[in-house]
This record gives sequence, C-alpha cells and structure tokens, in this order.
Amino acid sequence: MTEQSAPTTGADGPSGGSTARGEQTRQLILDTALRLFRERGYARTTMRAVAQEAGVAVGNAYYYFGSKEHLVQEFYTDIQREHRAAAASVLARERDFAARLAGVLHAGVDVLSPYHSFAGTFFRTAAEPTSPLSPFSAESSTAREASVAIFGEALAGSTAKPDPELRAALPELLWLGYLGVVLYWVHDRSPGQVKTRQLVDGVVPLVDRLVGLSRLRVLRPVTRQAVTLIHTLRH
Repeated sequence: MTEQSAPTTGADGPSGGSTARGEQTRQLILDTALRLFRERGYARTTMRAVAQEAGVAVGNAYYYFGSKEHLVQEFYTDIQREHRAAAASVLARERDFAARLAGVLHAGVDVLSPYHSFAGTFFRTAAEPTSPLSPFSAESSTAREASVAIFGEALAGSTAKPDPELRAALPELLWLGYLGVVLYWVHDRSPGQVKTRQLVDGVVPLVDRLVGLSRLRVLRPVTRQAVTLIHTLRH
C-alpha cells in the first residue's frame, strides 16, 4: 500500500529547502529512511516513523519527500551519481571496451554492496509491474536515464566498433544486462557476493566479442532484432 503524500508547506520549506541547513535536513531524512528500510523492511517503514527517528516534524519530512516512494527514487538517483563517480577512474584510464564495461559493472556492484542486506526488500516491491519503484516506471526515469548514460559513456569513449545500426541502442541493451547482474546480486549469498563478480568477469568477454562481431553481415539480422527490441521497450 502506498502512503498518501502530504501537502508541501511553501516555496522555501520548513527548514529552508534552498539553504545548507535544508540540504542537511533532507540528507538526514534520506539516511534515516535507508536505515529504517534496513532494520524494519520497506513495508513496515512509514513516513511518520522516518520523521520521528530523524527528529523532524512529519510535515517537514513530507516537504522534502512527498511520499515513501519519493525517498526510494532519491536513493536510486544518488546511487547513479555514486556509480558514475566510482567508474570515473576506469573510464578516464581505459579505452578498451571490455575493460571499460567491466569497470562500470564492478563499480555498480561496489556502490550497491552496503545495501545488500535489504536489497531484497526493494526488489519485492519493484518487481510489481505497476510499482513506481520499478526500474521501468515513469517515476524511475531520471535514475534509469542516468544509468543508461553511464553505459553510453563506456561505449562512446572506447575503441569498440559495433554495427552502426546497433550503436544507438547498445547503451540501453547494456543497461538491461546490468539489471540482470543486479538481480543476480540481490539473490547472491556467497561471501562478499563473489559469485556476482565472477558473473561480471565471465559475461564481459562474451559481450565484447558479440559487439565486435556485430559488424559481420551474417549477424545483421540479430542486430536488427536487438534494435527492434529496444524500440519496442521504449514505446
């Protein structure tokens, strides 16, 4: 059940949304929510509980985040910022596509690792087709586009030469593959999720090989199918 959003309190918010203090309050609310998600689970964490634990008024919490789902969307967006920052060094250093892709995928696992204990809670909710927390929902578009852009950067700065028809669709295909890695990671109970790391290291050479072969005439029908798939998913 989705909590009802509360009305906002004004242009500047109860703590001054545009001020440094306001940003601190906003981050405090988000950090508190993530802690409660971990301790109590997503379903049992309410906006009132978050406000109480953060030591702010309920109306103040609702000013910064209109609902519990908004808290999670902000978490998604923050994760993408951290992902890009974690991948920055490998993207600056490497030009080989496989090395760049592996670096981006491992960076994604790195930034998710602190949240593994309660990732399943989000997954159960996000798996609902109508959930605003779904990675495919309109509400998740900001985080989704940021994530696709990371894979676009990994491709654009590399020496890879995929089929021209595939190039535009490839970042989104790589993002879909990343979702598969994340799903595996959610269920990975190996120490430190080492099996997820092994999955990344095993899959990247295959993807690199397929991208390189995509220019071959014999594989053009497969390339067109992949492009058609992306167009179908977008509309």
